[in-house]
Amino acid sequence: MILHRLPLTAGHVMHVEEHGNPAGLPVLLLHGGPGSGSSPLQRSFFDPDVYRILCPDQRGAGQSTPRGSIEHNTLQHLLADLRLLRAHLQVDRWLVVGGSWGATLALLHALDQPDAVAGLLLRNVFLARPVDIAGFFAAATNTQVLGWAALQRQADAARCSLVESLADLFATGGPAAQREAAACWWRSEQILSGDDHAPTPGDAQLEVLADRYRIQSHYLRHGCWIAPPGLLARCDALPAVPTLILQGTEDAMCPPGGALALAHACGARAALRLVPGAGHDPRHPAMAEAMRQALQAYARSRSFAAACDRSTSKNAA
Repeated sequence: MILHRLPLTAGHVMHVEEHGNPAGLPVLLLHGGPGSGSSPLQRSFFDPDVYRILCPDQRGAGQSTPRGSIEHNTLQHLLADLRLLRAHLQVDRWLVVGGSWGATLALLHALDQPDAVAGLLLRNVFLARPVDIAGFFAAATNTQVLGWAALQRQADAARCSLVESLADLFATGGPAAQREAAACWWRSEQILSGDDHAPTPGDAQLEVLADRYRIQSHYLRHGCWIAPPGLLARCDALPAVPTLILQGTEDAMCPPGGALALAHACGARAALRLVPGAGHDPRHPAMAEAMRQALQAYARSRSFAAACDRSTSKNAA
C-alpha cells in the first residue's frame, strides 16, 4: 500500500490509499455516504495484479481530517479535491467506480472533468433528487427502529423536515443525543440492506458513525448541491466512454427506479444490468460476482460488454 496525505483547502487533509499494481490500470474508487469512507470491501472486487486502485477518503470522511467536519465541505469542494488528486497522482485518465453516493459523485466528476474519465462503473445509483432523499427517510422510518418516532417529534416541534432536524442535531447536538440518533440511523440502514442481525455498535463506533451522519445529513439537507434540473437532464454531457450501471433488484435504499431513469437518460451511452435478488449491500453474492465480471471484462477489453446479461441489460451501441 502507498499512502498519501494530500493537503486541501481550509485546513482539510485527504487520506488516500493506493493498492494493487502501481503500473496497472488506474481506477478511482469513490465511497458512498456521503461521509462513509473507504473500506477493504470496496476494493475486494479488483484484481490487484491488473489495477492501480486509488481510494480517497472524501473531505471529512474516513481517515481524512478533520473527521466529520462540515465546514468548507460541499459538492464543489469534493469536485475540486478530485481535480487536485488527479494532478497529484499524475493520472491522465482513470476508470471511475462508485456505489450509491459514490455513483453520484462519479457522474458529477465525469461531468466536471470528462477528459479524465476512461469509463464508469456505477452500482446502485443514488440520484439525489428530492424524491430519492424523501424516499430514503420514509423507508428508514418504516423499519420501526426505536428512536425514529422521537426524532420525528423533534422535527415536528421545530417545524422543519426530518433531514433538517437531523442535520441540526449532528451539527450542534450533545454527544449522547448524536450517538442515539446515529444508532437509530445505522440500525435502519442495516435492516434496509438485509443485515438486521449486525451487532449493536459501542460508544466509540457510534461516535465515528455520528461524524459520518453529520456529513451525510449536511449533504442531504442541501440536496447534495445538485442544482436543478438535476443529474438526469445533464446526461447528454457525459463523456462517451464505456459505462455500466449495476442495480440490485431488491435495493430498498436506492430503488431500481433511479437506475432505470439514469439508463433511459443516458440512452446508448450506458448499459444497465439488473442483478436479481441483490439489495444495497455490495457483499451480496450476486452483486459481488457482477462487480468482478464487470472489472474483469474491462481489464480485458476496455469494455463492459462481456459482463452484460443480455436478458436484463440495456446495452450501449
